Amino acid sequence: MIFREAIIDDIKQMQIVRNAVKENVLSNPELIKDADYIPFITSNGKGWVCEIDEQIVGFAIVDIKEKNIWALFVHPNFEAKGIGKQLHKIMMDWYFTKTKETIWLSTEPKSRAEIFYKINGWKEVGTYGKGEVKFEIGYENWEHG
Repeated sequence: MIFREAIIDDIKQMQIVRNAVKENVLSNPELIKDADYIPFITSNGKGWVCEIDEQIVGFAIVDIKEKNIWALFVHPNFEAKGIGKQLHKIMMDWYFTKTKETIWLSTEPKSRAEIFYKINGWKEVGTYGKGEVKFEIGYENWEHG
């Protein structure tokens, strides 16, 4: 298992992971195009991938400009191996070296992601968009190191 920063050449495989998930499924996979990833991994934030045998099996992207987790997904065939947890830690540790400002995300209610974020210290603060659960976490609540 290799964790590294995402590059533009990773986007095709990241899209495969994104479209394979069983929760937080896109209503239309065409809604997020390859080009949509580029600013998030180059100028607006940073992304990381997990590779196994040169195949991307998970990825995480943070948007530092909007102080938002843009993506954290693991391919269903590779769930429950600690990949999401490690990607989350890498991403959050990086974010809080760049700013101490509170960060937010939204996810599908009653999903495993909702449970994951609660376990990892995120606080539910309301709803977002079309009924998603909105979470926030501040620097003081993040388990550093």
